[in-house]
Amino acid sequence: MENATLKLVREWDKTFPKSDKTEHRKVTFHNRYGITLAADMYIPVDESMRGSDGRFPAIAVSGPFGAVKEQASGLYAQTMAERGFLSIAFDPSYTGESGGEPRNVASPDINTEDFQAAVDFLSVQDNVDPERIGIIGICGFGGMALNAASLDTRIKATVTSTMYNMSRVNANGYYDADDNEEARNAAKTAMNAQRTADYRSGEYAPAGALPDEYPEGAPQFLIDYIDYYRRPRGFHPRSQGEGKGWNVTGCMSFINQPICNYTNEIRSAVLMIHGEKAHSLYFSLDEYKKMTADSKYTGNKELLIIPGAVHTDLYDGGNNNYIPWDKLESFFNKYLNA
Repeated sequence: MENATLKLVREWDKTFPKSDKTEHRKVTFHNRYGITLAADMYIPVDESMRGSDGRFPAIAVSGPFGAVKEQASGLYAQTMAERGFLSIAFDPSYTGESGGEPRNVASPDINTEDFQAAVDFLSVQDNVDPERIGIIGICGFGGMALNAASLDTRIKATVTSTMYNMSRVNANGYYDADDNEEARNAAKTAMNAQRTADYRSGEYAPAGALPDEYPEGAPQFLIDYIDYYRRPRGFHPRSQGEGKGWNVTGCMSFINQPICNYTNEIRSAVLMIHGEKAHSLYFSLDEYKKMTADSKYTGNKELLIIPGAVHTDLYDGGNNNYIPWDKLESFFNKYLNA
């Protein structure tokens, strides 16, 4: 199957500085559903970082949910390439520079497949050792990464950073406050009414991106999101659905399609990283507990809580270099060289 031709920006347009320790290039690959994905590839410049066979270990990165590869995932990919790992940061299906219509929708199945397609692509690169491939998922794509790790035995090591379980939050609301039949029925009724309206109009209604200013009485995590996505720190014009947000019905399927069902059967290594002050910490705490319960494979599983960090601090390090780069490097060195 051939990749579709995508419109790709060739000049540097990231939210972080370009490193002289990596070579950067744009690449494309397709997933099992025929959608062509766009990615930034970062290759270590230092030839001594290659293995004895001349090949690199490799890492695929995606997230946060609603972000693009020019933001946090690109920073993670470039930094890991500086440390010796050929890395790609990709836009998930239907978002950013990747293909897929309609735009700005998400799927627990297809977005998990996106990670597996990235592994497909890396596995056939001449300069990559297919036995040494890992993945990193950030925010909502932390849950997708964990889901992919429970399905794809080619993935030898997985890192989740400040993860969400998107099925859980869509079905139950934040902190499971809407985990009841009436709340779910109300949400489904509203979204199905929107489906009818969308089909009648011929267009999918956007839910809208984050506001530029803080709403009155906004919770701290919303303020943190605005400080990242709507400020020079992290703003990118293709992020947040090019300013339109997800479609109103864009995440509907998550309500009835759980992810991470068999994480306690993951045999490969997993490192879960979360901020102590993050509103989303409960996702990692609960997923780690579930992953290690009644499991024979706990020896290579780890939960790392970063003191003082909020959710978005693990997007770019915040104001205190919160991302534990040395830990990521040692984790992947250990398990991609095992």
